[in-house]
Amino acid sequence: MRPLSSNEIEILTASGCRSAEWGEVTVAEGFDASKVFNCRFNGRVTLGECEVSDSTLEDCTIGDGCVVGYVRLLKGYTVENNCELRNIGELSAEKGYMPQAAPMNENGGRTIGLFRGMTTGDAYLWAKYRGEERVMQKLQSLAEKEAKDKPIGYIGEGCEMRNCVCLRNVAVGSNCVIENCTALEDGVMERGCKVENGVIAQRFLLGENVKLENGLRLVDSVVGDNSTLACCEVVSSMIFPGHEQHHNNSFLIAATVKGQSNVAAGATIGSNHNSRTADGEIVAGRGFWPGLCCSFKHSSKFASYCLLAKADYPYELNIALPFALVNNNVAKNQLEVMPAYWWMYNMYALKRNAVKYRQRDRRTEKRQHIEFEMFAPDTVEEIIAARKLIKIWTEEAYNPALMKVLPPEERQIEIVAQGMENSKRKVLLLKAGKAYKAYGDMLIYYAMSVLGGQWSVVGGQQSAASWQREKNWHNIGGQLVAESDLKKLFDEMQDFSKWDEIHRRMDDFWNGYEEQKRQHAYQVLLDLLLCDEISDEQWKRLTERYEEICKEMEEQAKASRAKDFENEFRKMTFETEEELSAVVSGQ
Repeated sequence: MRPLSSNEIEILTASGCRSAEWGEVTVAEGFDASKVFNCRFNGRVTLGECEVSDSTLEDCTIGDGCVVGYVRLLKGYTVENNCELRNIGELSAEKGYMPQAAPMNENGGRTIGLFRGMTTGDAYLWAKYRGEERVMQKLQSLAEKEAKDKPIGYIGEGCEMRNCVCLRNVAVGSNCVIENCTALEDGVMERGCKVENGVIAQRFLLGENVKLENGLRLVDSVVGDNSTLACCEVVSSMIFPGHEQHHNNSFLIAATVKGQSNVAAGATIGSNHNSRTADGEIVAGRGFWPGLCCSFKHSSKFASYCLLAKADYPYELNIALPFALVNNNVAKNQLEVMPAYWWMYNMYALKRNAVKYRQRDRRTEKRQHIEFEMFAPDTVEEIIAARKLIKIWTEEAYNPALMKVLPPEERQIEIVAQGMENSKRKVLLLKAGKAYKAYGDMLIYYAMSVLGGQWSVVGGQQSAASWQREKNWHNIGGQLVAESDLKKLFDEMQDFSKWDEIHRRMDDFWNGYEEQKRQHAYQVLLDLLLCDEISDEQWKRLTERYEEICKEMEEQAKASRAKDFENEFRKMTFETEEELSAVVSGQ
């Protein structure tokens, strides 16, 4: 960079440009003064080979290939190459400032700092493990260093920003698009994000390839990679990758949703507090799917892949059964839960989920590792726990004396589940026997899929007695981490000097994750078979059953999909079979 020449200053002055001190303005060698007009320069301003018009620039840097027009104030920013900034009221950043957000809980007890390069997993580590005081202190110090080394006033290469009222203290990653927005303040967005059409966002972190649009209000929240939010309100929430919430009049308050989720129109999640302070939380595992107009109270917790029927749920919930259908039966004044519903009755959707999130993953730099598989150590451990609960509840409900007296057609066991609703009313477990078997098949499917016929390699490396199945897995922003590894990270980070060392350690965990899954899968089979070692004969039977399960899955997926073609009410809007096939078959 070099100072302006006297000739360049004359050209700029003649073009309507003003500066109290032209010596503070430096330019690249290829700078063309004739492409800059009607601008005011304050403080230190650096210009590359760019075009700038009708703007006020203060303490900022603009790279090569940029076009800046009608920016009323551009202050404190470094704008990388090939960016377009047009018709912006204010684009300013404070030096040395680190924005903060309060996700997961409205009382601010989980407040975190925001810095460039932060992942969803980083935010979750900092917000979640508040009981680990030494970890919190270390993360605070590392974040302060990141904020100092990477100023918040940054716009990455190839960004487009148009027709915005105000952007204040917002770091923008490369190739982002921001247009027609009212206000963005105190936030960080990573590469490839798109924010448009009336969005208001304050104190936020966006992962890579996130879309915010159409009147969204986002406050004190983290939104993971590959997510879309529109037409809704999200406050104090931690959202993991693959979240969809794009319908009108829904909101998500003080919630942690662990990804691959979909919130329907009218859903009011976190609509009711049950104390005098705003300290309630909602936690939902992967695959969370609340139906139309669902309303939940703080505090509630849901296992992975819970599907909730349209209802106003009047009490706090703790649904510990994964892949379940939950329904509030108003007529009978009881909560009804059907475990393993997805597996038994909606196999097409389950199999489709397994591939669609990978297909939608358009990230160019996959810094946040994500487990996309529906059956993984976290969901499998939930299944194992669910089978034990079903067994306990069934034994409590079974009355041998009554069974002998009743005729066969009346020998139905009404199974009441305990601890899933904070009320004295009945919580009924539906199709418990079928669900128990389905859960068993899911465990076989998971284990055999992961082992891939290599059980002898896994099982033969060391005796089963030397292994301990890892039962506790933590979803860290989309990446599954064994509890033993998480404890190692907490110990090791005391010696870290940069936050990137946390990222490298998470990379190490991810690189060893497949082997961990194989060992876990083998241990799951041992637990299922109640043995210490799998024999050749047992393996043969497992292989045969696995092949049967795969065939059954295929048949069930076809059967559930066939409903779209065979149900007369679904067919009645189509004049011909050809029209039906052309419209529906491609979905």
